Amino acid sequence: MPIDADQLLSYPIPSVRQRLAAREAAFYALSVGLGQDPEDERQLRYVDYTQAISVLPSMALVLAHPGFWLGDPRSGVDATQVVHGEQALTLHQPLPVDTDLTSETVIDGLVDKGPGQGALLYTRKTLKNAANGELIASTVNTTFIRGGGGFGGGDVARGPSLPHPEGEPAFVVDLPTRPEQALYYRMNGDDNPLHADPQVAAKAGFPRPILHGLCSFGVVCHALVRSLCDYQGGRLREMFLRFAAPVYPGETLRCEIWRDGAFRVWVVEREVLVISHGRASWQQP
Repeated sequence: MPIDADQLLSYPIPSVRQRLAAREAAFYALSVGLGQDPEDERQLRYVDYTQAISVLPSMALVLAHPGFWLGDPRSGVDATQVVHGEQALTLHQPLPVDTDLTSETVIDGLVDKGPGQGALLYTRKTLKNAANGELIASTVNTTFIRGGGGFGGGDVARGPSLPHPEGEPAFVVDLPTRPEQALYYRMNGDDNPLHADPQVAAKAGFPRPILHGLCSFGVVCHALVRSLCDYQGGRLREMFLRFAAPVYPGETLRCEIWRDGAFRVWVVEREVLVISHGRASWQQP
């Protein structure tokens, strides 16, 4: 069924205020798989909230998160047909602990792919320091609404046309996910039942609940911070990736990373490319 574009574009996405405390930063890092090696002190700095904690940069995606607002019937969208297409993250400064943050999320574009096809929804979130208004991070999310096309009009599809990396990767990082990882991750604010309820997953055409795309993003962020930034997350500046196929909790993600910041990700068990067109930039030491 085509979406009701007017209804969707007029949806009042809430502004959100959240305090970034050390415990929340530690929980986020645990929810994307850090801490599985308790003897790795480099990971420990992200999950031990009793000490001066580092914040994994990808946490900006869930901070002051407006929740799964597309699941609200007032959005005019069938929530079972929503899948994550692309995600971009820009860090303007490191994420500050013990700080109040505010977010504003706006619809930045809507593309009609045609009758019987999908629709592309672009949303942009800005994350600011509540005390002084300084910009902390900005994100751009591309959502694919299956079968939502045919409403007429709309914008032109956009997004970087990035070539596939050439040659052999400089780094290959295998990071396992846990069978219950989606159940932990959804506590960051994305409670889409697609990631928890087997019946909802079946209705959407999946054999079982899938991992959040942003959870996979966090796993990849861990691989990039490890390989390119020597676990100094504050050096990461930008990430962009395209979700090519779903990941199921319990699978292992193989992150292939090139020295220019290009990356792609495979599921080891199924030999399936799940993330493509990845690009990262970071501050040199």
